[in-house]
This record gives sequence, C-alpha cells and structure tokens, in this order.
Amino acid sequence: MKLMFVSDIHGSLPAIEKALAIFAQSGAQWLILVGDLLNHGPRNALPEGYDPAAVAQRLNGVADKIIAVRGNCDSEFDQLLLHFPITAPFAQILLPGQRLFVTHGHLFNPDNLPPLAPHDALIFGHTHLPVAEKRDGLYFFNPGSVSMPKGDFEASYGMLNDGVLTVHTLNNDGVIAQVGITPYLTVCKTDNAP
Repeated sequence: MKLMFVSDIHGSLPAIEKALAIFAQSGAQWLILVGDLLNHGPRNALPEGYDPAAVAQRLNGVADKIIAVRGNCDSEFDQLLLHFPITAPFAQILLPGQRLFVTHGHLFNPDNLPPLAPHDALIFGHTHLPVAEKRDGLYFFNPGSVSMPKGDFEASYGMLNDGVLTVHTLNNDGVIAQVGITPYLTVCKTDNAP
C-alpha cells in the first residue's frame, strides 16, 4: 500500500495544487489529510495564495481518495464546503502487524500518546516540523506543512511506500527524513511445509 500524507494546508491554493499534482503522479492509493485544511488560524499569517474555497474545490475533486482528521483550525463550517468527512479527531489505518494512528497533533502527540501497541505509528501534524523516527518501540511521523513550514524546513509532505515513511520537500522532492516501519515478522517453516 502506498499512502501520501499532507498536513497544515491552511487554505493555500498553490500548496494544495502542487501536492495534488504529486499525488496524481505518485501512484498512492489514499491521500491522508492530517488536519488544518482551509483556515490559517488566528496565530498564523496568511499563507501564499490563501483561498479556502478554491482549496475545498480542489480537494473535493479527489474526495473518494481522502482520509482526513480534524485539526485545531478546522471547523463545522469547513465541513460544509468539503465532500468528505473532516470532523473525526483521529483515524486508524491497519497494516499487517501494526496500526497507523493518524491525528492532527493538538490532542494526541508524542508528549500525550493515545493507547498504542509496539510497532504502531503515530502520524501527526500541527507543529509544521517534519519528523520520522523510532523511539521506545513506536514510530513518530510528521509530514511537516505544505504551506507554512517552520524551523528552517522547506514545505513538505509525507509518503508511505514499501514500509518506509519519508518526508519529502514539496518543491524539489528532496528527502528531509525517513524511517522504516516494517515490523519484525517471524516466519516459521516446518518439515512438512512446501
């Protein structure tokens, strides 16, 4: 399974157009939106090309391929513009031997974990800082922000491909961070096995 992760769009039309072009060419089956889709939020400056209605229209064009969670800047009013659900605080994606727990990051995050099993991955946004690491038997992944990156990072998005979570730069597809998440599987072979 190949997945693309986009977080913290904050209503930037140029950012989502670039991300959707990458999604269309990537071969990813699902576009996972990690919150803060349409509004810039009261503490943020307006991002380049701020046009929430146009962002909603572009996202609605791929609504059947989207899994989304609610960010702290998303509202019930935003849901009226979108043709896919955005009000859930988290989503869970099951992979063989592990779970991806997707949440925006303002409720659950590395400092306030939901109940997770060994080898599970916490996928979050909110900080606008890319992360791909394994710590204490868990995986932590933040695709950064496509519109308002922080910490001297470039605008970025994430991919899960062949058991590897990678944060890519939005404009030149460079790799910022990556971590392999394939859990250790024991294969037993008996004398009677073919």
